[in-house]
Amino acid sequence: MVGILLLTHSPLGQAFITAVSHVFRQMPERFEAIDVIADQNTAEVQLMAKQAVERLNDGSGVLVITDVMGGTPSNCTLPLCSGTQTQVIAGISLPMLLRALTYREDTLDVVTEMALAGGQGGAVRVDNRVRVAQ
Repeated sequence: MVGILLLTHSPLGQAFITAVSHVFRQMPERFEAIDVIADQNTAEVQLMAKQAVERLNDGSGVLVITDVMGGTPSNCTLPLCSGTQTQVIAGISLPMLLRALTYREDTLDVVTEMALAGGQGGAVRVDNRVRVAQ
């Protein structure tokens, strides 16, 4: 099962864990968040992320999702991008995360692509012309 690590500005990661636990009615396994606080030492964040990836990887790989490209959390993922067992996505959204968790029994490449599709498809304009099937 692909592990999932959220590396975000505080308190976003924990908020996503709370939301996911609400949707799935339980805390998914192999799923963690590291919330980066203002002025936190980047070497410390990189070490925490490396250790989390090692904990979460059962051999299937780990998808690391961060909030915004170019921010401290995403910059701290750069050392993780060199291996084949870790992939990184920036721009987290709840649809992206739910899709990643739903498909995590597949390969890391598939989970990554499904997460990206969930993020892209989850951003829609809502107005009185939109009808949701019931």
